Amino acid sequence: QVQLVESGGGLVQAGGSLRLSCVASGFTSAHGNIGWFRQAPGKEREGVSCISIYDGSTYYSDSVKGRFAISRDKAKNTVYLQLNSLKPEDTAVYYCAADSEWPCGTAVPATYDSWGQGTQVTVSS
Repeated sequence: QVQLVESGGGLVQAGGSLRLSCVASGFTSAHGNIGWFRQAPGKEREGVSCISIYDGSTYYSDSVKGRFAISRDKAKNTVYLQLNSLKPEDTAVYYCAADSEWPCGTAVPATYDSWGQGTQVTVSS
């Protein structure tokens, strides 16, 4: 059973940075991917980024491209999301999720079968 635990959220001023971590235990797929998502109050869950397990290929949504960076540490079973140049509109609960079957595509939430509990990111103006 896959378990995902996020950490690293917090309160930051606009223009600041945070690094989110997602520790994945029990995730043994060689061809799946780990994705990061966010959900703001009253809005649908949005795919932000993902990284493929096999070759490290990545995806970023247009809203974060150039500001966020996803990376992985295989030895630690951890995927990171570096958030830079944060804006108030980045405020949301951030979740990581695992897709055990497919490599990183466009981070569609419905394709992910295991989810973490989320970590709050709040960006003040």
